Amino acid sequence: MGDSANGLINRPILASIDIAAFQHNLNRVRELAPESKIWSVIKARAYGHCFEAALKGLSSTDGFALLDIQDAAWLREHGWQGRILLLEGLFHENELSRAEDLACDLVVHCDAQVDWLERFKGKNHKPLSVFLKMNTGMNRLGFKPEVYRTVFHRLHATGYHMHHMTHFANADQVDQLPSVGGQQELFNETIAGLEGATSLANSAAILWHRNALGDWVRPGIMLYGASPTGLHADIEHANLRAVMQLHSEIIDIQDLQKGDRIGYGGRYEAPHAMRVGIVACGYADGYPRHAKDGTPVWVSSGDHGVTCPLAGRVSMDMLAIDLSNAPNAGIGSVVQLWGDKVPVDDVAQMSGTIGYELLCAVAPRVPVEIQ
Repeated sequence: MGDSANGLINRPILASIDIAAFQHNLNRVRELAPESKIWSVIKARAYGHCFEAALKGLSSTDGFALLDIQDAAWLREHGWQGRILLLEGLFHENELSRAEDLACDLVVHCDAQVDWLERFKGKNHKPLSVFLKMNTGMNRLGFKPEVYRTVFHRLHATGYHMHHMTHFANADQVDQLPSVGGQQELFNETIAGLEGATSLANSAAILWHRNALGDWVRPGIMLYGASPTGLHADIEHANLRAVMQLHSEIIDIQDLQKGDRIGYGGRYEAPHAMRVGIVACGYADGYPRHAKDGTPVWVSSGDHGVTCPLAGRVSMDMLAIDLSNAPNAGIGSVVQLWGDKVPVDDVAQMSGTIGYELLCAVAPRVPVEIQ
């Protein structure tokens, strides 16, 4: 694992990105929302998976949605000719010309952006496309319903192609099926009679609220095979596939006696004589330092693999696992920190966070391999 450009062997940690899994998950979105077009959300370096992999794996999407205009430029430079949506619009008025050159669709969510667009004198004959954002209860971005129509008419009168967007605050509350109903009703009442396409549904709504999809859906975390709720059990039967496999190897074995302690602070005490595997992965790679004892790690063992529990506090560059379940494991045995054998959401749950954070936090020093 991990041949470097100069022929030397790298430290064995590796993030493998499965292009076929990307394609599979995008097809699942199309099955769940067959009447909608798809903005594939690739902000935060495609949730830590890298833009190159996202462009390859999600090339059949209707459009990409992201945050930074320089990332939109990267897509254009690498051959993407489809639509690009800037999810937070523009951050400075002087970016408008570049957005026009890159043929970006813009989310507009505040008065300053409206003022910029009214002043803008574009050089192209094709007007920019705007997704006007309504604040229906998330209270993060967007115009309140009572002013929304006025803003819509201001931009429509200026010649922009107008569309409508909102964001659900509670679509991931799977045990509360009406959780999006109030926002959806307010949205529909406010835009009644206005022209333009609609965009409502994030991953959670696509999975659990398919009466609230809109003309464009915006899948994010489900494209990467993780759960909107942070619980893998909630997507266990959704037929999604993990796109990232974070692998490393055992680099040392320690034989402990009952009462020996492991790692900084001695958090874990050996309950009996045991073998411990030291894995080349730590918090400087993006693995959570606060992962609890018992966090699952998959270990290759003979012709099969087994799950072994984390033992002791995660260090900067290493972690320790109890090899009681893997008597044949040794130095060089491959381990999976998360992926198809260990759902990233399970690691996150044992670390007091969600899979989104772990995927996005994979460190730049971890090599990425696109498969």
